[in-house]
Amino acid sequence: MNVILITNCPSGMATTFLAARRLEQAAKRLGWQAHVEMHGELAPVERANGEQIDAADLIVVAAEHVPEPARFEGKRLYHGSIREALPDPAAFLATAKREAPLYAPAPAAAEPNESAATNARHIVAVTACPTGVAHTFMAAEALSEAGRGLGHAIRVETQGSVGAQDQLSEQEIAEADVVILACDIEVDPTRFAGKRVYRTSTGTALKKPQVTIEAALADANVENGAAAPASSQPKSLKEKGVYKHLLTGVSFMLPMVVAGGLIIALSFMFGIEAFEEPGTLAAALMQIGGSAMGLIVPVLAGYIAYSIADRPGIAPGLIGGMLAADIGSGFIGGILAGFLAGYVALALTRGVKLPSSVESLKPILIIPFVASLITGLVMVYIIGEPVATLLAALENYLESLDSTNAVILGLLLGTMMCVDLGGPINKAAYTFGVGLIASNTLGPMAAVMAAGMVPPIGMGLASVLARYKYAPAEREAGKASFVLGLCFISEGAIPFAAKDPLRVIPCCIAGGAVTGALSMLVGAKLMAPHGGIFVLLIPGAITPVLLYLGAIIIGSLITGVSYAFLKRGAAQVAVAS
Repeated sequence: MNVILITNCPSGMATTFLAARRLEQAAKRLGWQAHVEMHGELAPVERANGEQIDAADLIVVAAEHVPEPARFEGKRLYHGSIREALPDPAAFLATAKREAPLYAPAPAAAEPNESAATNARHIVAVTACPTGVAHTFMAAEALSEAGRGLGHAIRVETQGSVGAQDQLSEQEIAEADVVILACDIEVDPTRFAGKRVYRTSTGTALKKPQVTIEAALADANVENGAAAPASSQPKSLKEKGVYKHLLTGVSFMLPMVVAGGLIIALSFMFGIEAFEEPGTLAAALMQIGGSAMGLIVPVLAGYIAYSIADRPGIAPGLIGGMLAADIGSGFIGGILAGFLAGYVALALTRGVKLPSSVESLKPILIIPFVASLITGLVMVYIIGEPVATLLAALENYLESLDSTNAVILGLLLGTMMCVDLGGPINKAAYTFGVGLIASNTLGPMAAVMAAGMVPPIGMGLASVLARYKYAPAEREAGKASFVLGLCFISEGAIPFAAKDPLRVIPCCIAGGAVTGALSMLVGAKLMAPHGGIFVLLIPGAITPVLLYLGAIIIGSLITGVSYAFLKRGAAQVAVAS
C-alpha cells in the first residue's frame, strides 16, 4: 500500500519531525510504502510530486490544515490533529485506512501570486535576549527569512550586548503595518506609540517565526507607547512577567560582572596579593574591578524595578540594591529590593492622583521620594538582615562542600544548562552562577559555563565523527555549532535538538552533567560569566586551567561520541543556514 504522510505543527518544529518519524516507522511496520512530507522551519519541504500522488492509495495529514489541498482532489485523504497522531501512530494510521473519504477541496479564493501580492505587509521587529548574544541574532535571522518567505517586507533591529544594530528609522516605523517585539527583556516602547504591536519571546520567534508573523498580523493591538496592555501580551508572556523582569536586571548587570571580573583577574597577573601595595598598577586594577563589582547588585535591582515600573522605578531600585549590598544580602537581597521598588513605584504611578497643576511633580519628586523611602525602610528593618544571614549560610555551605556534594551540585547545574539550551531552566542556572560571583563564590559559575559549552561543541564533534550520517548542510551547521560552543553559546545546538530531540537532548545532558560535576570536583573558579574558551586569554580568569579544559573536553566527547553512535543516517535533513 502506498501512502503519503504529511505533518505540520504550529506549536513546535520538534513535534513536526517527531510525528513524521513515528508515523513513518508505524507505516513500515505495516508493510506500507510511505513518502513523508514535513512542513517545518528548519528544513525544505519535500513535497509529494504528481506521480507519487497518483500512485498513493491513501493520504494521511496530521496538521491543522491540509497544505495545497487541490493536488489531492479525488484521493482518499484522512485529516487529523498532530496530537492524535503522536501517542499511537499505528492506531492513527489504522483509523485513516478505515475512515478516509474521497477528498474534495473547497475552491481557492484567489491565485497564490495574486493572494501574496494582496496580503503583503510592511513589518518591523525588535529582538532582545538577556545576554544579547545568541537568541537576539538567531531570532532576527529567523524572522527575516520567514517574513520574506511569506512575501512580506520586513526589517529587524537587534538590541544585543553591543547595543542596537540595524536600527529602525522613524520612517520605517511609520510605514509599518505591525511591530513585532520579540524580547525577553524590557525595551523602550515609546517610539512605537500608536502602532499595532505584538509581543512575544525570542525563543518563540526563533523556533516558530512563521507562526509568530501570522499571529502578529492577526492579533497585534495598538499601544500608547507606555507599558504594554495585558490584552496585547501573549499568554506565555503574561505568565512569565516576573521571569522577564528578573532577566532584564540580569542583562544590565552582566557587563558589570564581565568587566569587573576580568579587570580583577588582570590584577592577579602581578601576584595574588600584589594589589595590597598602594600606588601600583595591580592596586589600580583591583580598585577599578572592585568598583565595577560593587555596582552589580544595585544595577540588578535598579533594572528589575525599571522593567516593572519604567523610569520611575530606577531610583528606588538602585537605592534598594545599594542597601542590599551594604547590608550583605547580596544578589538575593538585590532581587527582592528590585521587585519591591518596582511594584511600589508602579503602585504610586497608577494610584496617586494629583491636580493637573502639580502632576509634573509626581515622577521627579513624589515617586522617587516615597518609593525609595518605603524600599529603604523595608530593606533595613525587614528584609536585609534575614537575607544576609541566608546568603552567608549559602556561601558557607558552598565553600565547605565535600567532593561528593560538590559533584552533585555540578551534576545539577550541568543538567540544567543542557535541558533547554538557552531556555528558562538554562537561564535559572546561569543567573544562580552569575549572582554568586557578586559574593566572590566562583565555583558554580565555572561549572555553569563549562557545561553550557558542551552541547554545541558535542554536536560539532558528532558531525565529524559520523560524517557519513550527515547531509552536507548539516556538516556545515556542525562547524558553526563547534565555534559557537567555544564562545559559550549553548543555542548553537538548537537546530540539532529541534530535529532530533529524543537523541540530542539526552546526549547533551549526559555530557554537560559530567562536565559540571568534574568542574566542581577539581575546584575550578571563574571570574567572568561569559566568553567561553577565550576567557583563557586573561591570566587568572580561570583556575585551574588545564583541569578545567579537561572537564570540557571529556563532556564534549561524551556528547559527541554518544550522538554520533545514536544518530540515524536515514534521517538526514538540510539545516537552514
